[in-house]
Amino acid sequence: MSGALRAAWRLRGAAWGWAGRRRRLSQAAAGEAEGSGGDGGGGGSGSREAVERLVRAHPVVVFMKGSPAQPLCGFSNAVVQILRLHGVQDYRAHDVLQDPDLRQGIKNYSNWPTIPQVYLNGEFVGGCDILLQMHQNGDLVEELKKLGIRSALLDAEKDQDKK
Repeated sequence: MSGALRAAWRLRGAAWGWAGRRRRLSQAAAGEAEGSGGDGGGGGSGSREAVERLVRAHPVVVFMKGSPAQPLCGFSNAVVQILRLHGVQDYRAHDVLQDPDLRQGIKNYSNWPTIPQVYLNGEFVGGCDILLQMHQNGDLVEELKKLGIRSALLDAEKDQDKK
């Protein structure tokens, strides 16, 4: 796991408290051991398998409210704007408002209660707050580079240097 993603997990741990996170993770593991998994199981749009396929279908995946063209919440809009700033146009966005099973399934899959959720190369990064921090501290540029995506901000920096 990269330094940026480790930092994101530390932030998450601080926000939720590590003890609570460990408790939730152990509860989730216990549920899976009992066969419930908390995701409906049956292979529907919210099943762990279906969500896994969506998460791994593209290098950049966003589960959001609305669409990139018409985000339906401020946090989803912020994620879209951050990706736009970096010139990321080729990503998969899934509108969780269109599918309640997917909405709950992605929360179960990530063990994270809020939407939007961003995945890079199949790995859960976080939501709007984490993506914003990664943008602000430059980690998002590095993570995108690992995916073979050159951030448009690098070109903007070059243009500034020429002035």
